[in-house]
Amino acid sequence: MLTLEQLNTATPAEFTRLLDGTYEHSPWVAERAAAHRPFVSLARLQHALASAVREAAREDQLALIRAHPELAGKAMVSRTLTAESTNEQGRAGLTDCTPGEFARLQQLNADYNAKFGWPFILAVRGPRGTGLPRAEIIASFTRRLANHPDFEFAECLRHIHRIAQIRLNDKFGVSPAMGEQVWDWAEALSVHSDPGYKEQGQLTVTYLTDAHRACAAQLQAWMHDCGFDEVSLDAVGNVVGIYHGADPQAPRLLTGSHYDTVRNGGRYDGRLGILVPMACVRELHRAGRRLAHGIEVIGFSEEEGQRYKATFLGSGALLGAFDPAWLDQQDADGITMRTALQHAGLDIAAIPALKRDPARYLGFVEVHIEQGPVLNSLDLPLGVVTSINGGRRFVGEMTGMASHAGTTPMGQRRDAAAAVAELILAVERSAGAVPDVVGTVGLLEVPGGSINVVPGRCRFSLDLRATTDPARDALVDAVLAEARDIAARRGVTLTLEETMRAAAAPSHPQWQARWEAAVESLGLPVFRMPSGAGHDAMKLHELMPQAMLFMRGLNAGISHNPLEAVTTDDTELCVRAFQHLIEHLR
Repeated sequence: MLTLEQLNTATPAEFTRLLDGTYEHSPWVAERAAAHRPFVSLARLQHALASAVREAAREDQLALIRAHPELAGKAMVSRTLTAESTNEQGRAGLTDCTPGEFARLQQLNADYNAKFGWPFILAVRGPRGTGLPRAEIIASFTRRLANHPDFEFAECLRHIHRIAQIRLNDKFGVSPAMGEQVWDWAEALSVHSDPGYKEQGQLTVTYLTDAHRACAAQLQAWMHDCGFDEVSLDAVGNVVGIYHGADPQAPRLLTGSHYDTVRNGGRYDGRLGILVPMACVRELHRAGRRLAHGIEVIGFSEEEGQRYKATFLGSGALLGAFDPAWLDQQDADGITMRTALQHAGLDIAAIPALKRDPARYLGFVEVHIEQGPVLNSLDLPLGVVTSINGGRRFVGEMTGMASHAGTTPMGQRRDAAAAVAELILAVERSAGAVPDVVGTVGLLEVPGGSINVVPGRCRFSLDLRATTDPARDALVDAVLAEARDIAARRGVTLTLEETMRAAAAPSHPQWQARWEAAVESLGLPVFRMPSGAGHDAMKLHELMPQAMLFMRGLNAGISHNPLEAVTTDDTELCVRAFQHLIEHLR
């Protein structure tokens, strides 16, 4: 097996020879990465190789893509694939296609080449390295045919790096066992889904449904298996696992995330933050080790607010922030939260006692899938969160005058939709002018609209976020000033209602530094980034120091979507970063 010592001491020519086949017919990638020796870890080597590609000219990148064979293409049929490609296509079963599958792949290859001018690239050994089903390969092929060429070019390079990562594992004899365990847990947990979604193969787990309770039971069983000293289900459905320190009375590190999902969501949003620390506790228990501090892992029962309007219900209960008025809320089927809690056998009277004493805890940390494309674009598996964005949301309406589309002159229209369209561009302009600030108009509706009527009303939403509250409020002021100006200039009436205000949650400097040290310990560069999405850490921020670690997702980092995915290799690094953090608390 290859070793880093061999690579670090090899001549440049020998270095390139040792890495032959990692990047298909493209020795220049290794040649350029060699200058960055010595490599302290396999992760550092992988990043150097990926950086060599990212920093290359586009024509070199295109040549790298074109060096790869088609899936189930002529090279496979003629048996002229490289040994690496033969292994990969064989593991994915592409050498055993039915005549119908083979014909479909040939047509997809032809259509893809005609549109993009390069072969379709897919890491067919998949996120776990064992091989994708042929049906999934064909589905990915079909879906990606609709992509924009620039996006698809980047997606091909991402898959090339994943292929290289798997090939390096083979060369070094590396198996990401802890990452595989977390991945397997996430897959097993995803079998539970609410009725109406499960039948369609979709993942939806909303608060206190049968699927939600099945997830809670499964998490408790796994926590017992991992060796937690105490495992329980609390009065709002949080799953709580405690692994004591050498002194059971020692303060604990609090960690976790949520196990509910959005409708038709992904397997890793929230759940990663429960499963990663579970894997760490399992390793401690197997080694018979205790740390100076305890570890408390919580699977928060509700973060998404999908069944009831009670976002962060699970983590908020730890702050004493459970609102009794929520108990009378009804879901879409008319079932109150009170009834749902009683049906689940939970003691409503015990909810106030869930409030935590911050003196018992060192702080709160959370690992989470990034839910965005930034880490992917930088070829980085991990990112350190500097702050969770604060946000303000509004619903609004522009009211003008509905009139005949054919007889109303352009200069005499009071077009409500056009006013909102101008506002959308103003939001884009205002948010784009300031770093780490974002603004979105996600909902648009023209009530009673018709193809031949100038819109008299247009409803819309505003979602404005920033890393600090002053930056958030400055964006709000700028956007609302633009909205009022647009309304006055266009002769329409503006109404706005603020529906949500959340404070920013900057990471505690000392805890952020601990995550940075954990990433550095893996030989990876530290990348600091804000979180645009809200997380349970936002609530715990009100009670104790907090900091987060992000892990990249596949498919350009998409989340809240069935395409949400992670690799076992990235997950392994995430577990190891968490291990470093808990081992170095002082």
